[in-house]
Amino acid sequence: MNPYLSIVIPAYNEAAILPVALECLRAFLNDQAFAAEVVVVDDGSTDRTSVLVGDWQRSFECLRVLRNAVNSGKGASIRRGIMASRGEFVFVTDADFPGRPEDILRLLGALRDGAAVAVASRRPAPMHSAPSRSRFLASVVYRALVRVILNLPLRDTQCGFKAFVREPLLPVVDRLRLDGFSFDVEFLFAAWRCGLVIQEVDFDVVERRPTRYAILMQSPRMLMDLLRIRLTAGRSPRNVRARVTEIAPPEASEGPGLARDLPHQN
Repeated sequence: MNPYLSIVIPAYNEAAILPVALECLRAFLNDQAFAAEVVVVDDGSTDRTSVLVGDWQRSFECLRVLRNAVNSGKGASIRRGIMASRGEFVFVTDADFPGRPEDILRLLGALRDGAAVAVASRRPAPMHSAPSRSRFLASVVYRALVRVILNLPLRDTQCGFKAFVREPLLPVVDRLRLDGFSFDVEFLFAAWRCGLVIQEVDFDVVERRPTRYAILMQSPRMLMDLLRIRLTAGRSPRNVRARVTEIAPPEASEGPGLARDLPHQN
């Protein structure tokens, strides 16, 4: 019998932080009534990631490991993990697990309520609370470029905490081509253009380590990726409308989230 939930984790040289994520997930899944699998995709790591995950398999029965022969990129690893998943629902997280285990249930709740994709969306924060001024400004600029270039009506495309219904999203994932950090926005843009319901869930990030990858260093490539996504996108089917729904956290919400229907832009 296939599991109810597949959890996909891309990992490249993550021996230092991955045990924290695996321990969080093991404790969380032990308390759940549903069956699950955890799929770690080792992206050609040169540290002890491969050995560590192998050791974890002895005590974490639902843990599976896929290994890339060479470093292929975060996007390529996520895509491989998704295509190998078997669950009704798929949850994708970064190796540092930047949220709380109960947030997974909030994303699954959005899917059970009818969304095809549920996205953890980091709540806007002032510049002084950001890890650095440059990172804050780069994030603001990138989000603006996503809206200008792709017309994608999402507040946060890059948070490493997403879930979706597997069956309708498999053909979408199979057509994606970006192998790096722009996988997230390519995935969401493709789902949106297919008319699938995307639900944003307000989310407080749990910082378990300093950010490893400076967005400024990736900015030229990510800008080119946005242009590539825009230029290679086929025309949307006529009369298709994608619905983006925003939901606040339980403690901040007094009622159901506000849904808005948004037409596709060609």
